[in-house]
This record gives sequence, C-alpha cells and structure tokens, in this order.
Amino acid sequence: MSRSRVRAAVLASLIFVVCVAFAARVEAHAVLKSSSPAVGAAVAGPDVPITLTFNVRIDAQRSKLKLLLPDNSEQDLPTGTQSAPDTLATTAKGLKPGAYSIRWQVLAPDGHISRGEIPFTVKAADGH
Repeated sequence: MSRSRVRAAVLASLIFVVCVAFAARVEAHAVLKSSSPAVGAAVAGPDVPITLTFNVRIDAQRSKLKLLLPDNSEQDLPTGTQSAPDTLATTAKGLKPGAYSIRWQVLAPDGHISRGEIPFTVKAADGH
C-alpha cells in the first residue's frame, strides 16, 4: 500500500473516531422527549400524575422537580424510584384549578445539567 493511501486511511479513521466521539457527547445531554402533562395541557385535578421522559439516562438522585403554584410559590416534588433510567415520575396532589408549571433539572451522564419548565392548567370540576 502506498504512503498516500496509508495516510488517507489513517485520516479517514481519525475523522470517523472524532465524529463518533462527538455524536456520543452530544447524545449524552439530557433533552426532554415527552411529558405528561404536556406543555400547555389542561388536566383534571386534584391529583395530577407527572412523567418526564428524556433522550438519555438521567441521575434521579441528583435531579429535581418543583411545582410552581398559581401564587408563584414553589413546592418540591418527590421523584421516588425511576420506572426507567430515562424517566422521572411523581404525582402532584391536591391541586386546585389554575395555572401551574413543572420546573425540572436533571443531570445527564456527561455531567451536564439540563433545565426546563412545563406550563399546564388544572381544570375546574366543570371542565373549564
């Protein structure tokens, strides 16, 4: 094999390794894939099950869920045990009709913290 072909093969291999390493690093950031309630959803109360699913495994012990109440105060939500390594689940209990938000913060395998907020509304008993 000629020197130029060896160099080209080495360069191609190096580029491949860098691309794979970069892709793995990007994939390691936690991105919210789905939530229940969904952003902007109107749900029945008073007890609202909450499930957040991410694109990667998350560290539940170092993650936080908070409920922002209609009066702008915050309430910690326990995360309990994970049903899956990429999921946080809990239940917000005793919610009255009004506008709420779930504030989440999770730690991904790459050590990065991701944060977000999911606004939703609890409907009155008559559905409004």
